[in-house]
Amino acid sequence: MVLTIEQATLSIIIATLAAIVFSLKVLVSLERRIGRIDSNIESVVRRVEAEEIKIEAEQLRLERAIDVASGKSRASKSKKRRR
Repeated sequence: MVLTIEQATLSIIIATLAAIVFSLKVLVSLERRIGRIDSNIESVVRRVEAEEIKIEAEQLRLERAIDVASGKSRASKSKKRRR
């Protein structure tokens, strides 16, 4: 079966359109995957931040307990900068 010029051109156009559709499908899939990764990273960051706040609070509590035990005054203590 020999293709005419019109049939060959039409075949090339259809194949190109199919390739474009497939590429768009892959891009959408990757975008969704990146969105899930981003939300997972945000979740991990929130958990780490909460744990860091707990650790800082515990550290402050221990520092105050040490100051009270050693008899230091709170006025001599430098202020910490909070985030």
